[in-house]
Amino acid sequence: MTLTPDTRDEILAAVPSLRAFAISLCGNVDRADDLVQETLLRALANIDSFQPGTNMSAWLFTILRNFFRSEYRKRRREVEDNDGSYAESLKSQPEQNGRVEFSEFKAALAKLPPDQREALILVGASGFSYEEAAAICECAVGTIKSRVNRARTRLAELLAIEGADDFGPDRTTRAILSAGGRR
Repeated sequence: MTLTPDTRDEILAAVPSLRAFAISLCGNVDRADDLVQETLLRALANIDSFQPGTNMSAWLFTILRNFFRSEYRKRRREVEDNDGSYAESLKSQPEQNGRVEFSEFKAALAKLPPDQREALILVGASGFSYEEAAAICECAVGTIKSRVNRARTRLAELLAIEGADDFGPDRTTRAILSAGGRR
Protein backbone atom coordinates (compact mmCIF):
# COMPACT_ATOMS: atom_id res chain seq x y z
CA MET A 1 0.00 0.00 0.00
CA THR A 2 1.27 3.46 -0.81
CA LEU A 3 0.54 6.62 1.07
CA THR A 4 -2.55 8.08 -0.53
CA PRO A 5 -4.02 11.46 0.40
CA ASP A 6 -6.88 9.68 2.19
CA THR A 7 -4.45 7.53 4.19
CA ARG A 8 -2.39 10.62 5.05
CA ASP A 9 -5.53 12.39 6.26
CA GLU A 10 -6.49 9.38 8.39
CA ILE A 11 -3.05 9.39 9.99
CA LEU A 12 -3.13 13.13 10.64
CA ALA A 13 -6.63 12.91 12.12
CA ALA A 14 -5.34 10.40 14.67
CA VAL A 15 -2.48 12.59 15.92
CA PRO A 16 -4.40 14.44 18.69
CA SER A 17 -5.70 11.15 20.10
CA LEU A 18 -2.26 9.57 19.82
CA ARG A 19 -0.75 12.51 21.68
CA ALA A 20 -3.34 12.29 24.47
CA PHE A 21 -2.70 8.55 24.78
CA ALA A 22 1.06 9.09 24.83
CA ILE A 23 0.75 11.71 27.57
CA SER A 24 -1.37 9.31 29.63
CA LEU A 25 1.28 6.62 29.23
CA CYS A 26 4.38 8.60 30.13
CA GLY A 27 3.05 11.68 31.95
CA ASN A 28 5.50 13.98 30.16
CA VAL A 29 4.40 16.19 27.25
CA ASP A 30 7.84 16.35 25.63
CA ARG A 31 8.32 12.60 25.88
CA ALA A 32 4.77 12.10 24.56
CA ASP A 33 5.53 14.25 21.52
CA ASP A 34 8.64 12.13 20.87
CA LEU A 35 6.53 8.97 21.15
CA VAL A 36 3.98 10.28 18.66
CA GLN A 37 6.69 11.38 16.27
CA GLU A 38 8.39 7.97 16.43
CA THR A 39 5.00 6.29 15.98
CA LEU A 40 4.32 8.30 12.84
CA LEU A 41 7.78 7.55 11.46
CA ARG A 42 7.33 3.84 12.08
CA ALA A 43 3.86 3.89 10.58
CA LEU A 44 5.07 5.62 7.43
CA ALA A 45 8.06 3.28 7.15
CA ASN A 46 5.76 0.27 7.47
CA ILE A 47 2.68 1.58 5.65
CA ASP A 48 2.79 -1.50 3.41
CA SER A 49 1.90 -3.67 6.41
CA PHE A 50 -1.33 -1.74 7.05
CA GLN A 51 -4.38 -3.62 5.80
CA PRO A 52 -6.71 -1.26 3.89
CA GLY A 53 -10.21 -1.32 5.30
CA THR A 54 -9.03 -1.93 8.87
CA ASN A 55 -8.90 0.61 11.66
CA MET A 56 -5.99 3.03 11.04
CA SER A 57 -6.31 4.51 14.53
CA ALA A 58 -6.06 1.11 16.19
CA TRP A 59 -2.98 0.31 14.11
CA LEU A 60 -1.29 3.57 15.12
CA PHE A 61 -2.19 3.12 18.79
CA THR A 62 -0.71 -0.37 18.70
CA ILE A 63 2.54 0.96 17.24
CA LEU A 64 2.69 3.67 19.92
CA ARG A 65 1.96 1.28 22.77
CA ASN A 66 4.52 -1.28 21.59
CA PHE A 67 7.18 1.38 21.14
CA PHE A 68 6.44 2.84 24.58
CA ARG A 69 6.74 -0.60 26.21
CA SER A 70 10.02 -1.33 24.43
CA GLU A 71 11.45 2.02 25.48
CA TYR A 72 10.18 1.56 29.05
CA ARG A 73 11.91 -1.82 29.36
CA LYS A 74 15.11 -0.34 27.95
CA ARG A 75 15.03 2.76 30.18
CA ARG A 76 14.37 0.68 33.31
CA ARG A 77 17.83 -0.81 32.93
CA GLU A 78 19.52 2.56 32.41
CA VAL A 79 21.00 4.65 35.19
CA GLU A 80 21.06 8.42 34.84
CA ASP A 81 24.64 9.59 35.28
CA ASN A 82 24.94 13.11 33.87
CA ASP A 83 28.27 13.98 35.47
CA GLY A 84 29.81 10.50 35.20
CA SER A 85 30.22 10.07 38.96
CA TYR A 86 28.31 6.80 39.04
CA ALA A 87 30.37 5.27 36.24
CA GLU A 88 33.54 6.44 37.95
CA SER A 89 32.55 4.65 41.15
CA LEU A 90 32.11 1.29 39.41
CA LYS A 91 34.90 -1.17 39.72
CA SER A 92 35.21 -4.65 38.33
CA GLN A 93 37.74 -7.33 38.90
CA PRO A 94 39.57 -9.00 36.05
CA GLU A 95 37.57 -11.77 34.39
CA GLN A 96 40.37 -14.32 34.14
CA ASN A 97 40.30 -14.97 37.90
CA GLY A 98 36.60 -15.71 37.77
CA ARG A 99 37.04 -18.14 34.93
CA VAL A 100 39.81 -20.00 36.74
CA GLU A 101 37.77 -20.10 39.95
CA PHE A 102 34.73 -21.38 38.07
CA SER A 103 36.79 -24.15 36.46
CA GLU A 104 38.14 -25.11 39.88
CA PHE A 105 34.62 -25.08 41.30
CA LYS A 106 33.30 -27.34 38.52
CA ALA A 107 36.16 -29.78 39.09
CA ALA A 108 35.55 -29.81 42.86
CA LEU A 109 31.80 -30.25 42.36
CA ALA A 110 32.48 -33.25 40.12
CA LYS A 111 34.46 -34.88 42.94
CA LEU A 112 31.47 -34.89 45.29
CA PRO A 113 29.45 -38.10 45.66
CA PRO A 114 26.41 -37.98 43.33
CA ASP A 115 23.83 -37.80 46.15
CA GLN A 116 25.62 -34.86 47.80
CA ARG A 117 26.13 -33.05 44.48
CA GLU A 118 22.45 -33.52 43.63
CA ALA A 119 21.28 -32.20 47.01
CA LEU A 120 23.64 -29.21 46.86
CA ILE A 121 22.55 -28.27 43.34
CA LEU A 122 18.86 -28.57 44.21
CA VAL A 123 19.13 -26.45 47.36
CA GLY A 124 22.10 -24.19 46.62
CA ALA A 125 21.83 -23.52 42.91
CA SER A 126 18.22 -24.25 41.97
CA GLY A 127 16.70 -22.57 45.01
CA PHE A 128 14.53 -25.45 46.19
CA SER A 129 13.73 -25.65 49.88
CA TYR A 130 15.00 -28.64 51.84
CA GLU A 131 11.47 -30.02 51.83
CA GLU A 132 11.13 -29.68 48.06
CA ALA A 133 14.56 -31.22 47.48
CA ALA A 134 13.65 -34.12 49.79
CA ALA A 135 10.48 -34.73 47.79
CA ILE A 136 12.43 -34.67 44.52
CA CYS A 137 15.07 -37.08 45.87
CA GLU A 138 12.42 -39.18 47.62
CA CYS A 139 14.18 -39.11 50.98
CA ALA A 140 13.81 -37.48 54.40
CA VAL A 141 14.38 -33.74 54.92
CA GLY A 142 17.11 -34.54 57.44
CA THR A 143 18.91 -36.61 54.83
CA ILE A 144 18.90 -33.69 52.39
CA LYS A 145 20.17 -31.31 55.09
CA SER A 146 22.95 -33.73 55.93
CA ARG A 147 23.93 -34.20 52.29
CA VAL A 148 23.99 -30.46 51.66
CA ASN A 149 26.08 -29.85 54.78
CA ARG A 150 28.58 -32.58 53.86
CA ALA A 151 28.75 -31.30 50.27
CA ARG A 152 29.45 -27.73 51.41
CA THR A 153 32.10 -28.90 53.86
CA ARG A 154 33.80 -31.05 51.21
CA LEU A 155 33.69 -28.25 48.63
CA ALA A 156 35.30 -25.87 51.13
CA GLU A 157 38.08 -28.42 51.69
CA LEU A 158 38.61 -29.04 47.99
CA LEU A 159 38.68 -25.32 47.20
CA ALA A 160 40.75 -24.43 50.30
CA ILE A 161 38.12 -21.99 51.55
CA GLU A 162 38.73 -20.99 55.13
CA GLY A 163 36.51 -17.94 55.51
CA ALA A 164 34.53 -15.16 53.85
CA ASP A 165 37.74 -13.41 52.73
CA ASP A 166 38.36 -16.30 50.36
CA PHE A 167 35.37 -15.26 48.23
CA GLY A 168 35.61 -12.59 45.57
CA PRO A 169 38.82 -10.93 44.51
CA ASP A 170 42.12 -11.92 46.08
CA ARG A 171 43.88 -9.61 48.56
CA THR A 172 46.02 -7.94 45.87
CA THR A 173 43.05 -7.22 43.62
CA ARG A 174 41.01 -5.92 46.59
CA ALA A 175 43.86 -3.54 47.48
CA ILE A 176 44.05 -2.25 43.89
CA LEU A 177 40.30 -1.79 43.64
CA SER A 178 40.09 0.07 46.96
CA ALA A 179 43.08 2.27 46.05
CA GLY A 180 41.34 3.20 42.80
CA GLY A 181 38.63 4.96 44.82
CA ARG A 182 41.15 7.27 46.55
CA ARG A 183 42.15 10.63 45.09
